[in-house]
Amino acid sequence: MAVMTEEEADALDELLTRTTPKVNPTVRGITARKGFKMIPVDDFSVEYITAKALATRQTPEEIVAALVRKEMAVGI
Repeated sequence: MAVMTEEEADALDELLTRTTPKVNPTVRGITARKGFKMIPVDDFSVEYITAKALATRQTPEEIVAALVRKEMAVGI
């Protein structure tokens, strides 16, 4: 997982403060931006993904993608 500088963090904070993500609650899942869907998971899964991301210096998205690819390789 990439580490942001203070300047980058401030810029991101300012951007997110000034802009509001587009959300359409009528769509299955919550579409915040094109091609992105939030999927609710239990607390244990969040803890696992977060710990794995920190330990491997990857993003949570990379961890989930790797888990999906691994599951597909095994053959569901």
